[in-house]
Amino acid sequence: MRGISTIYKQMKSKQKEWLQLGAMSALVIGAGLLIPEYAHANLESSLDGLKLKLTGIVLPLLSVIGIGLAAISFFTGNPQAKQHIIYAILGCCFGFGAQAIVDFIGSTVR
Repeated sequence: MRGISTIYKQMKSKQKEWLQLGAMSALVIGAGLLIPEYAHANLESSLDGLKLKLTGIVLPLLSVIGIGLAAISFFTGNPQAKQHIIYAILGCCFGFGAQAIVDFIGSTVR
């Protein structure tokens, strides 16, 4: 019985060492990612990436979904289908023209 308990204690101490090593590694890597020079990023590039994703992917996708829902509303005979279509067309104008709107505002401010 003594042999099993010592082996168990040794395994527990090794496990604790590995957990400490993993925690320290995660802490060092996490701290390194917060420093822009090491993370290869800065706030401006992050915001540009977010703007690109929103204006290039999300808004046009939502515009197409809006047109699809307005069409379903029209074909099912909804009495407010005309208003849904108008809103969907306005949404498409903003969704597909978002990049141009953002660029225009950016050039006006600078």
